[in-house]
Amino acid sequence: MTMFTPNEKPTRPIGLVIFGATGDLTHRKLIPALYQLALAGKLPENLHIIGFARRDWDDQKFQDEMRAGVEQHSRTQPIEGETLNRLLKRMTYVSANFDDLDGYRRLDQQLDELGADNRLFYLATPPGAYSTIVQRIGEAELAHCPQGWTRVVIEKPYGHNLESAKALDTEVHAVFDEHQVYRIDHYLGKETVQNILVFRFANGIFEPLWNRRYIDCVQITVAESVGVGTRAGYYEGAGVIRDMFQNHILQLVSLTAMEAPVAFNADAVRDEKLKVLRALRPLRGEDALENTFRAQYAAGRVDGEGVKGYKQEAGVAPESITETLLALRLQVDNWRWSGVPFFVRSGKRLKRRVTEIAIQFKQVPLSLFGWRNLAGAAPNALVLTIQPEEGITLSFGAKQPGPVNQISPVKMDFSYAESFGGEPPEAYERLLLDCMNGDATLFTRSDEILAAWAFTTEILQAWEASPVKSLPVYQAGGWGPEELREFIAGMGNQWRDLG
Repeated sequence: MTMFTPNEKPTRPIGLVIFGATGDLTHRKLIPALYQLALAGKLPENLHIIGFARRDWDDQKFQDEMRAGVEQHSRTQPIEGETLNRLLKRMTYVSANFDDLDGYRRLDQQLDELGADNRLFYLATPPGAYSTIVQRIGEAELAHCPQGWTRVVIEKPYGHNLESAKALDTEVHAVFDEHQVYRIDHYLGKETVQNILVFRFANGIFEPLWNRRYIDCVQITVAESVGVGTRAGYYEGAGVIRDMFQNHILQLVSLTAMEAPVAFNADAVRDEKLKVLRALRPLRGEDALENTFRAQYAAGRVDGEGVKGYKQEAGVAPESITETLLALRLQVDNWRWSGVPFFVRSGKRLKRRVTEIAIQFKQVPLSLFGWRNLAGAAPNALVLTIQPEEGITLSFGAKQPGPVNQISPVKMDFSYAESFGGEPPEAYERLLLDCMNGDATLFTRSDEILAAWAFTTEILQAWEASPVKSLPVYQAGGWGPEELREFIAGMGNQWRDLG
C-alpha cells in the first residue's frame, strides 16, 4: 500500500494519452503536474505523452502550447529549463475527432512505435465525449495490452444522475475491467484530505472521542469567491448539488465518518467509505425539502470589486432556479454517528475561498463557579482546513490572565507550509503518479459512485416533485442570506464564523 509512504518512481515504459489535450485542464493542471513530477525525479525516463484532440496541431505546436502552460501555471518558479525541455521532447500529437476510428488506429501505431506497452488513457474532455472515446478505444482493441497494463482515467462529472451514471458504467465496463478504471476526484489528492485518515488512525488522542458521545455536530464548508464564469452552460444543468455535493462533499463526509479499514489499501479504504454512503439517512420527499436549503447569488462586491448576479451571467436563463448555494443536514445512521448532524454548505460568490471540516465537540455538562464563558456555547472545535492554507486548528477555552475568572477562546495551529516548508504538492501530481503506479486508493470505485448518486438523485427528485418559481438570493461577497442562518438555527445549531 502506497498511500502513506512516498510513491516509487515507475520503471516500465508508459504511454500517457491525453484525450482533449488542447483543453484547459491539460494546459493548467496536467502538464504542470507532470513537470513537477519530472522536477522531483519521479517520472520514468521512457514516459511518452501523446495528445489526442480535434485541433489541427502538430507535435511542435503541442509542445509550444504545453511549454506556455507550464511557464504560466507551475507552482514553482522560476522554471528549470532543462527539465522542461526533456519533458517536452517526450510529447507527440494525434489530430482526430473523438469518433474517428482511424485516429485511434494511428494512436495505436504510434504507441507500438514508441514501445509503450503500459498505457494510461486520460479523458480530459467534456463528459459528453466519454462514451464515444471509451467505445472507440474498445473498437480499436486498445483496452488490453498482453505485454503490460492499460488504465483509463475519467474526470467528474461521472453521470448526471443515478440512471446516467449506471448507463456510463455499463459502457465503460463493456470495454474496461473495473480494476482498470480510475475515476478521479482531485479533492482526494489534496494533502489535508489524505491527512484526515492519518490524523484519525495514526494518533491515539482523538479517535476515542470521534463519536456521538463527544461530538455535537460536524460542519463541512466548501466556499468559493468566484462565480460561474464561462461555465454557465454546464452549471445551469448542474448546480451545486451535482458540481460539488455528489462528489467532493460526499467524499469528505465519507473520510470523516468512516471506520478504520482493515488495511491501508485501495479496496479496504473504499469499502469503509462505501459503508458511510450506504448509512446516510435517505432524503426523500418532504424530508429532502426540510433538510436542504438553496439560494442564488445576486450582484455585489467580492474583494472590493463589483460583480454581477447569477441571472446576469452569460448563458443563464432569466427564470433560472439553479442553486449557487446549497446547505444540507445529513444523518449517518450507524452506531458511531447516530444523532450527530452533519451540516454541509457550499456556494459560489461567497466572502472568501475556504474548504474546511469542523468537528464541534459537546460542551461541558456544567459551567463551574459562574465563570463568564467568552469562548461561546461550545468552544472545543477541531478544524481541518483543506484550502487555501492547509492545516489543522484546535480551539478551546482558557482562563484569561488577571484576577477576574474569565474564559476566552484560544487556538493551537498546525500549518503544512510552516511545518514542512514550501507549498504542498498539487493534487494532480499525486493522482497522476498513483495512476502510473496502479494505486487506486484515492480514486472512487463504481459502487461508491452509484451509492453517492443514489442518495443525491432522491434529493433531485424531491425538488422536481415540488418545484419553486424562485430561490432566495444573497448578495455576492457575503456568507449567504438570512434564511441560511435560520436553516441551521431551527435545528439548534449555528454556522461557524469563517471571518
